[in-house]
Amino acid sequence: MIEEKRFRSVLGRFATGVTVVISRGESGALVGLTVSAFTSVSLDPPLVLVCIHQDAGAHDLLVPGASFSVSVLSSNQKDLAIRFATAEPEDRFQGVDLMEGSLGDPRIPEALAWLECRVTRVFPGGDHSVFLASAVECGAGEGDPLIFHRGALGGLKP
Repeated sequence: MIEEKRFRSVLGRFATGVTVVISRGESGALVGLTVSAFTSVSLDPPLVLVCIHQDAGAHDLLVPGASFSVSVLSSNQKDLAIRFATAEPEDRFQGVDLMEGSLGDPRIPEALAWLECRVTRVFPGGDHSVFLASAVECGAGEGDPLIFHRGALGGLKP
């Protein structure tokens, strides 16, 4: 069996982009978190997946049919990545400008890219769940991506 510390260290060598996933619960309350486990799955139909820890506040809201937004952060949005990863859930949205999406889930303005998604299937994934989602709307801006590598956030180096 691989030790968790060693496994984390090895996987940390794989650079990933950084996103903020936001969903609105049935009560209207917002939940959001920083997610680096995000990827495209298919172009036809347009599918993406996100992996979310089972203890995360957004986890239980993302059932088949539920919607969420994904904001792909740019290198100048490091503070938002940290806020949505570390702040208390009720404080994550304080003072953050949001843009309402067509499915009712806000997204981060001036993100490098964004998607509005609807969960189609949920798969078990150890201490995480894998959420397969249909992308129903998307857009892109300009800039450099925020990267997570070896436990640190940064941009691309020239």
